[in-house]
Amino acid sequence: MKLSVVIVNYNVKYYLAQCLDSLLRSVKDIEHEVIVVDNHSHDGSVEYLCTKYPEVRFVASNHNLGFAKANNVAIRQSKGEYILLLNPDTIVGENTIKECLSFLDSHPSAGSVGVKMLKADGEMAKESRRGFPTPMTAFYKMIGLCSRFPKSRRFGKYYMGYLPCDEAVQIEVVSGAYCMVRKSALDRVGLLDEDFFMYGEDIDLSYRILKGGYENWYLPCEILHYKGESTHKSSFRYVHVFYDAMLIFFRKHYGHLSLCLTIPVKAAIYFKAFTALVAMSWRRTRKILGFVPEGIVTNARYVFFCLKENLESCSKLVECKGLQAEIRCVDDMKCHAEQHDFGYEGNVHVYAVYDIEAYNYSEILGFFSSNPIETVSIGTYNAKERIVITPDEIITTVMQ
Repeated sequence: MKLSVVIVNYNVKYYLAQCLDSLLRSVKDIEHEVIVVDNHSHDGSVEYLCTKYPEVRFVASNHNLGFAKANNVAIRQSKGEYILLLNPDTIVGENTIKECLSFLDSHPSAGSVGVKMLKADGEMAKESRRGFPTPMTAFYKMIGLCSRFPKSRRFGKYYMGYLPCDEAVQIEVVSGAYCMVRKSALDRVGLLDEDFFMYGEDIDLSYRILKGGYENWYLPCEILHYKGESTHKSSFRYVHVFYDAMLIFFRKHYGHLSLCLTIPVKAAIYFKAFTALVAMSWRRTRKILGFVPEGIVTNARYVFFCLKENLESCSKLVECKGLQAEIRCVDDMKCHAEQHDFGYEGNVHVYAVYDIEAYNYSEILGFFSSNPIETVSIGTYNAKERIVITPDEIITTVMQ
């Protein structure tokens, strides 16, 4: 078998359904298997998805195993020459997987490849290319020099912003949101370290792949990563898990270094964790007092691009949910979708919602990556399921 795709799910059944739709399009002509490990979701994920995707193998855990351990459960069952670790809150372009497989086939020294991950507005996510958080690299990031000098090879190494984004280049860390790895490389260096519950395991695996004599690569083929739909980054638990993962990695790979290096970095990690907790407490206090939380979209408009035969069902959904929306027929308005010609100005956030029967996913990603606009986000409309998916919400007339 050529490819085994492993997805770990936790309470994101609609995002996972969309991920599977895009994934199954992209592996249509590839010998493959798809394994989904559900980490004891309580939103009915397994029941909802099993009947819709009979070709997918579901492993329903009775406990939340964490990201690393859940992935390892599926990897041990896999049969593919290559393993793709994929987040459930992603959309994969139709040609992305084929391009990655072709690259790995022609580059035997490559142990893993990552891709160009897009944010919901089409801008490339910085996490698409990363360097190892060595003591100095981590220190530069934490004190702000990385963001201030993103193109610097010294200060900006954490996100490797000095590398071109439109060509294949060697990197150090491949993101766990999309990581295609050679199975023989895993056999040599070992599976994901289960000491990492969530976050950090991709950095550790990338580190061991390089130590094992392989290379890690970035390819400029695109996916969308909603980034965080399967986690709650506003929770205290997130802060604890994230910074604990940083400490685990640091102790594991750099604990032998001089105290002159380790003490400042560890102090910076604890300081960042403390300031993050204080900021979260402040946001919660504001919410309790009745203030609108930062980042909540209160002035949203929706622009739908639908096939003619789906206009009626889309109109009913818009009316039922009371959305401020404009519906355009794809047959004569496709150029407008490409140009982001939405006609809204001022403090308005626009969701450009594409009928997935009218467009392929690569087209949608291409529209946004060619012209990112901060106030315009990607949305999709599934007419058969009567569901709209945006980075901020699920809109459906179906009983959940």
